[in-house]
Amino acid sequence: MSYGERPYWDMSNQDVINAIEQDYRLPPPPECPASLHALMLDCWQKERANRPRFCDVVAALDRLIRNPASLKVTHVTQPLLDQRTPPPLSACSSVSDWLRALKMERYEQSFLQAGLVDLDVVSQLSTDDLLRVGVTLAGHQKKILSSIQTLRTHQAPPLLLY
Repeated sequence: MSYGERPYWDMSNQDVINAIEQDYRLPPPPECPASLHALMLDCWQKERANRPRFCDVVAALDRLIRNPASLKVTHVTQPLLDQRTPPPLSACSSVSDWLRALKMERYEQSFLQAGLVDLDVVSQLSTDDLLRVGVTLAGHQKKILSSIQTLRTHQAPPLLLY
């Protein structure tokens, strides 16, 4: 996709290692379809168990080939931020529902193992808490924290005006 361009430009090997450890992932090359970059990001997951298997990659590529329109959508803004509007939180009655609504169900087991089964408790989580639970990708953290902020807003007690 990058036509043989050096992926990390003028970064030293140590700079690349440090950046990856801090969850940096390459932005999409010019004209790269958003769906293909999303597949790349999945393949670059830090945890091996979270990466797609080869058969999953083949299936994803097959779906893209069979739906050429999906290859015409390219990133225009910052690639690691999800610009879609999240689903209404009123539809979520549990942490599992909430994670599925965010398309972050991969973390469901981690939240359960950490005892995070109540949305009131989840609404108080910080970035450090997410790291402890195992949410290490910066884009996932931002997406979850944004939704947590919305949870806080929805769960704030009503103001009484006298």
